[in-house]
Amino acid sequence: MITLQYDTPAAWTETVLANFDTFLLDHAAAEKKAAGMAISMASHYPDKPPLVEAMADLAVEEMSHYREVVKIIHQRGGHTAADERDPYVNALRKHLRKGSEAYFLDRLLLGGVIEARGAERFGLIADALEAGQLKTFYNSISRSEERHRTLFTDLAARYFPTTAIEQRLAQWLRLEADIIAAQPIKAALH
Repeated sequence: MITLQYDTPAAWTETVLANFDTFLLDHAAAEKKAAGMAISMASHYPDKPPLVEAMADLAVEEMSHYREVVKIIHQRGGHTAADERDPYVNALRKHLRKGSEAYFLDRLLLGGVIEARGAERFGLIADALEAGQLKTFYNSISRSEERHRTLFTDLAARYFPTTAIEQRLAQWLRLEADIIAAQPIKAALH
């Protein structure tokens, strides 16, 4: 259901590979923020048991990814750093609508769009890495993000009509393409 409308340029992958330790720090922060988002969703919608269960599972999975990235950082002689704001996510969040139902749908669809972008970019990294532990790890992460993309749209389908989902998702995908295209190329997920 989610088809990104902007393809990440090869220069992004080249930049990440040339500054991989910097990228790893951003990747760790992104996993931690994704776990926090899942906990936030579960906390804000306790009256929706399927969502709460899905977000609890997602939070655990994202924290597991965080733990694995931290291990890689430490194995490479690095240390984690303070989180920085993600201009891409912040720019997207400015388009969340007001009103409980509209906001809820937007949170779900935005989650799916962000996961779709993560799946694309982690896949690009996996494709570019030499065979070994890192390549295997990024292939696994990319597949996981692909599942998360459909997790959010599947949840939206539980609570909203298909036409409402499709119309708003089309708007999110156009917004996301414009926002990601405007981001500077750097060794960061977004």
